[in-house]
Amino acid sequence: MKIIKPVLALSLALFFSNCSSNKLVVCGHRGAMGHATENTLASIEKAIELKADMLEIDVFKIKTGEMVVFHDDALDRITNAKGKIEEYSFEELRKVLVAGQHQIPTLQEVIETINRKVVLNIELKGANTATDTYKIIEEYKRKGWKNKDFFISSFRISELQKMRSLSNEIAIGLLTYKDPIEDVIKTGKELKAQAINPYHKTLTAANVAIMKANNFKIYPWTANEPADIKNLKELKVSGIITDYPERIVK
Repeated sequence: MKIIKPVLALSLALFFSNCSSNKLVVCGHRGAMGHATENTLASIEKAIELKADMLEIDVFKIKTGEMVVFHDDALDRITNAKGKIEEYSFEELRKVLVAGQHQIPTLQEVIETINRKVVLNIELKGANTATDTYKIIEEYKRKGWKNKDFFISSFRISELQKMRSLSNEIAIGLLTYKDPIEDVIKTGKELKAQAINPYHKTLTAANVAIMKANNFKIYPWTANEPADIKNLKELKVSGIITDYPERIVK
C-alpha cells in the first residue's frame, strides 16, 4: 500500500473536516443557476442565500491574462457578444453583458463575494488555467484564506496534473462522464485526487462502492429532479452538485 505523504494527509484531513462525511455536501452549480444567470455574482449570492455548502464555478484565462468566470468557450449562448472568450481582452469583456444585464466576473470578484462563507469549487474549464488559479489561491491564502476553502475540479487531466504539481495540499476532484470505472480510479490515484465528480446518471451501487473502497469522495453532477436526488441520497454519495440547492437542503 502506498504511503500518503504527511503534507497531503494533513490536506486531506482539513478538507474532509470542512466537508464532513456525516453531512451531504450541497454544491450549487455555477452558483444557483436555477434561479439566477449562471456564473454571475447574483447566482453566487443566491446559492449562499439558499445555504449551499460549496459553489461550483468555471474559469477561463483571457487574452490579457485575467481569470474570468464563465462556462462556455464562446460568448454566443448567454451574452450580447459573439466569439471565443479566450480571445477577448479584459477591457472588451467588461463591455459584454450576460443575460440579465450582468457582467462576467473575475475569479477574484467571486472569491471576494463568497468571503469564506462556503467552499469554492473552481472548475478549470479553459486551457492554461491551473497556474493562474493557483497563484490567485495563494494570494488569498496570504489574506487569511485556507486550502480547505478551495476545491479544484476539471475534465482536463493536464490542468489537474499541473495543479497537483504546484500543490500537494489543494483538494482535487476528477470530473468524469461515461469513463470506465477502472480508468477513473487509475487517473484519480495518479492525481492524488480527493474526489470523483461523475455524471449522476452513470452512478450505480457497484461503481459507487468501488470509488468508496478506493477512498474517494463522490460529488455527482448535475442532479435537479427529486427522483434523481433521492437516488443519489440512497447511494450515499458525499455531496450533490445541483442548480437548485434548496431542493437538497430541505
